[in-house]
Amino acid sequence: MKELIEKGKLAKEASYKLASLSSDDKNNALSSIAKALRENTDYILTANKTDIDNGIAAGMSEGLIDRLRLTEDRINSMADGIDQIVSLPDPIGEVISQTRRPNGLKIGKIRVPLGVIGIIYEARPNVTADAAGLCVKSGNAVILRGGKEAINSNKAIVKVMQDAAYANGLPYGSINLIEDTTRESSVALMKLNDYLDVIIPRGGASLIRAVVENATVPAIETGTGNCHVYVDSSANLEMAKNIVINAKTQRPSVCNAEEKLLINRDIAEEFLPIIVPELTSRGVEIVGDETVCSMFPDSTAANEEDWATEYLSLKIGIKIVDSIDEAITHINKYNSGHSEAIITSDYNASQKFLDEIDAAAVYVNASTRFTDGFEFGYGAEIGISTQKIHARGPMGLEALTSTKFIVYGNGQIRK
Repeated sequence: MKELIEKGKLAKEASYKLASLSSDDKNNALSSIAKALRENTDYILTANKTDIDNGIAAGMSEGLIDRLRLTEDRINSMADGIDQIVSLPDPIGEVISQTRRPNGLKIGKIRVPLGVIGIIYEARPNVTADAAGLCVKSGNAVILRGGKEAINSNKAIVKVMQDAAYANGLPYGSINLIEDTTRESSVALMKLNDYLDVIIPRGGASLIRAVVENATVPAIETGTGNCHVYVDSSANLEMAKNIVINAKTQRPSVCNAEEKLLINRDIAEEFLPIIVPELTSRGVEIVGDETVCSMFPDSTAANEEDWATEYLSLKIGIKIVDSIDEAITHINKYNSGHSEAIITSDYNASQKFLDEIDAAAVYVNASTRFTDGFEFGYGAEIGISTQKIHARGPMGLEALTSTKFIVYGNGQIRK
């Protein structure tokens, strides 16, 4: 497609120049971008309102509308994320190792940008600023392809960022948005091998699966979040209540929200009457096993599909387990490798959970909602990887780099 080829060429050319920019050059441009986002809040919100109105008219779910919606606070948080990126050390040029071989060769290994990064994402316009900021700081050009639901918001955000970036020395083509939101443009981007070095999907299970299955460009799999909280028999129940409520209801439409609650049978009769009313009073629909449904007849009986489903809404699955071993087995069977938490006062139980749970982030006595680049101190994030090769968990600057060997000689030849 013509738009993809044109912007691919621009991004490739820009990537060569970006790779050699100084930290000061990149930071000055990013600081200007953060300032411009704040100064153009009304312009961005006007564009976002169009997307919100269109989404409501199209019957989008409340969860998706929440993902799509921008507010003054959310735009300020986007700018804060850019400012935090500025404050982080620049990974580019870092010397990872340096050795001298017996033949006199000096072999060094340094950190370098990946090149051109493609991002495919859905109805979350904040990803536009997060991804662009991280790519610029790590010396990468970026090609953004958001969903049609957020096209007006994305166009406004990218225009603000481009104007600020190019006025402050970034090469033209550093930040690109594919404005064609048809399925064809998405598929074509997945196969843009001549210009893209890597593609990263950020969205629901169907988008991630489509990229992983169809991309010919190397892909980093960012995952869905079927996240669990396990309340152990030794848990402080007031703490458990607060964490469960936060993890489920603080923002239910995001990938680090709690989707399943496991409760040790030893405390189930005491904890269920505490937590279920707290959840239902906040509009959470309960899907439960036999014990839960017998105690709370208004609950819906869970089936096999429920345990594997990421709801992204005010809905939660609750299961009673006989032991921490059963909890760990259940989580490792159904989780998506994202974020899992145990609430316990037992040190041995906490260490067992940390050791045996297979996920990108494992918590003891804290909400899963903290799995986030900003909360982990990375600034904004490019996504949360649930794979195990190259990057895992919130992907900050280092995850957007590769390495290069630099070799110094004085005439050596191989015999």
